[in-house]
Amino acid sequence: QLQLVESGGGLVQPGGNLKLSCTVSGYTLNWHAIGWFRQAPGKEREALSCIESKDGATHYLNSADGRFTISRNKANGTVYLQMNALQPEDPAVYYCAGAYHPNRFFYTQNLWARPGGMDFWGKGTLVTVSS
Repeated sequence: QLQLVESGGGLVQPGGNLKLSCTVSGYTLNWHAIGWFRQAPGKEREALSCIESKDGATHYLNSADGRFTISRNKANGTVYLQMNALQPEDPAVYYCAGAYHPNRFFYTQNLWARPGGMDFWGKGTLVTVSS
């Protein structure tokens, strides 16, 4: 199974940028996508973006707001989430998660974003936005 470890969270001022990392290890040969999610206090977890392992195809939900960019480094097995112009509504625990679904339809139709869509989860990294 996959092990996922998030890092890079912290305190940032409004309008600032932050880059999160998700280190992927374990049985990595067949994972098909890594996604980023977040959960703010008192709110449901929401999906942001995912990247497919086969060709690096990326998928974004509206929640990513055009300010977040997902990317990967295949050499070191890390997936990133670049977050720009952070706003007061962005503080949350940010999670990365892995999926073993090979069908592209699963990603283009955003089925990965639904509850139960991902198979493995990290423990999260906290992002705080405050002046």
